[in-house]
Amino acid sequence: MANNPLKIEVQSEIGKLEAVLLHSPGAEVENMTPRNAQRALYSDILNLSIAQKEYEQVSGVLSKVAKIYQIKDLLIKILDNHSEREALVGKICVTENVTDYFEYLMEMSSRNLANVLIEGLPARINTLTAYLKDDYYALLPLYNFYFTRDAAVSIGSRALICKMASKVRMRESLITEAIFKNPNFFDCEVINAHDFQPGNEEIFMEGGDILIAREDILIVGNGMRTSSNGIDLLVNRLCKTEGPEKRHVIVQQLPDSPESFIHLDMVFTLLDVDKAMVFEPLILNDNQYQTVHMTIEGGRVTKIKTVNNIPSILKKLGMEVEPIICGGNADEWNQEREQWHSGANFFAFEPGKVMSYARNVHTLNELDKMNFEIIPAWDVVNGKRDLSKVGKCVVTIDGSELPRGGGGARCMTMPLRRSAVNWSK
Repeated sequence: MANNPLKIEVQSEIGKLEAVLLHSPGAEVENMTPRNAQRALYSDILNLSIAQKEYEQVSGVLSKVAKIYQIKDLLIKILDNHSEREALVGKICVTENVTDYFEYLMEMSSRNLANVLIEGLPARINTLTAYLKDDYYALLPLYNFYFTRDAAVSIGSRALICKMASKVRMRESLITEAIFKNPNFFDCEVINAHDFQPGNEEIFMEGGDILIAREDILIVGNGMRTSSNGIDLLVNRLCKTEGPEKRHVIVQQLPDSPESFIHLDMVFTLLDVDKAMVFEPLILNDNQYQTVHMTIEGGRVTKIKTVNNIPSILKKLGMEVEPIICGGNADEWNQEREQWHSGANFFAFEPGKVMSYARNVHTLNELDKMNFEIIPAWDVVNGKRDLSKVGKCVVTIDGSELPRGGGGARCMTMPLRRSAVNWSK
């Protein structure tokens, strides 16, 4: 891998997946109590052994179709290099106000240090300040790191390092930045959102809100995790880079509650060249949340206006997508229940071949009506089904524990490289 870094290239949500960045959940997801589950941005505490069994299905299926890079493996390699270790650990210690642990961390083996940076570091209670602080951890566990989608986004041949909405997740961005900046792993331009107006609290964005519909079309959620200032920064940075002369950014406002509306990909995901999964009440029905179309030409915003909804503006831009309703057409109750459990959060590993949770039966029923074959993940992992020999399909993951962290298949995958899409099919 050292001699042959992977060239980052992602120009769609659905192109055939060639490489993906994952993080298998470990002890960090259990290193919490009910008291701090909310701080961890979880709706409940996970059972680690069951969550890992479910995650094995995610990584097992993806390993059949693409090259997998694991965050911890890359982090260990970074920590093996003294100057890179010093830079990363120093940045983490300063950011999280634990500089008195710097020497202690620097002396650890690379593997132990990687574990500590992800699973958390218990605090030393050797001062009055530490004793009174009433926090078990000096470095909090990265409870959300198995959602690799959020800390960084591949857009074309660039990696955007996100400035995330919650301080609990800041270290995820720092680790991800170190990985993408290492020339041995990936060949890409790194845009770091932290480097622009670092003190501006109004700027934040996360990968779950950023969808690449086509090379010239971004769809971005504007809600509790991605601010309008964050979107302005994103537009500004992309305008200054190479790419299509004319670009479009479609912004969808999102409600602040419930927390299942955390990102755009919880209410809208692309499945195929002409299909999208939508949460109907927000995406198609009349409501108070705006859909805004920004046109960018010659490196600047030339038009900005409110439009009906995402599918209607995509159609005007020559990308017609048929909406499939999360939770089914019949019952708003089912729509809400299944959206809560990431029923709209699909991940396409090829046009028309997607992954989701098995529990959302009404959503799967809608896909079945559209001739998507439903295939249990274990059948793929165990070699009973060969994905290269099937047509449109949904690979289903058992999802009793993983959804408690607040995300689905798209949240758990950060594509690094996809093949170009044949849009004329």
